[in-house]
Amino acid sequence: MNDMPALIFDIQYEEFQQRVIEDSAQSIILLDMWADWCPPCLVIGPILEQLVAQYDGEVRLAKLEVDEGENMKIAGQYQVRGFPTIILFKDGEEKARFSGAKTAGFVEQFVDEHMGA
Repeated sequence: MNDMPALIFDIQYEEFQQRVIEDSAQSIILLDMWADWCPPCLVIGPILEQLVAQYDGEVRLAKLEVDEGENMKIAGQYQVRGFPTIILFKDGEEKARFSGAKTAGFVEQFVDEHMGA
């Protein structure tokens, strides 16, 4: 299957509905809302990327730079209060979220908890 979607990808406001909401029917999508001025965002980014690689395509990572274009509208729509905020989408819906830099163990447990949810 060489038309496999990328496991880690950057998104913009205009493609959010299709690439996160609709695509979460096929696989879990972790939405990483981050900013380049945010030290905890820079800490958790590599942890999320490493984790996604472990799940064999079952989990994908959408990276949303909140300061680009109209991306802050998505943060507003989901009432995000701080960055980074990671939201897990499955079957077109938000299933869970957490904020701040976390350990790899925390993130893995977070994803595992919601794999079957």
